[in-house]
Amino acid sequence: MADMQDDLSDTDHSINGTEPSGWSRDDAIKTATTIGVVAIGAALIEVSLIPGLVIGVAATLAPKVVPKLGTSMQPMIKSVVRGAYKFGRKTRETMAEAHEQVHDIVAEVRAEDGAVAEAKPASHD
Repeated sequence: MADMQDDLSDTDHSINGTEPSGWSRDDAIKTATTIGVVAIGAALIEVSLIPGLVIGVAATLAPKVVPKLGTSMQPMIKSVVRGAYKFGRKTRETMAEAHEQVHDIVAEVRAEDGAVAEAKPASHD
């Protein structure tokens, strides 16, 4: 029994040779080595190839990383959406008030123009 507990304590927290991140150690080492070799080769051949390399690395890692990011970033995204919604609502209210004020001013100007037109006698020669 003690041997079994020692065996369990010696293991890292991996399941079936896979880390909690979903990568096995061998896969991670192979991927890192490949990326390193390609990066060095790209830098030796042409420095302008490095941005394309970065995009390729991102595309390689995206299927493993994006699902975890989505769940961990959900509260932040929810907060941003909530803030944008409140900002949009407040902006609509402000614009409606400004629109109403402009209409009031236009109505006043029309009323003043109408009063001035009525005050002027029409001259018939």
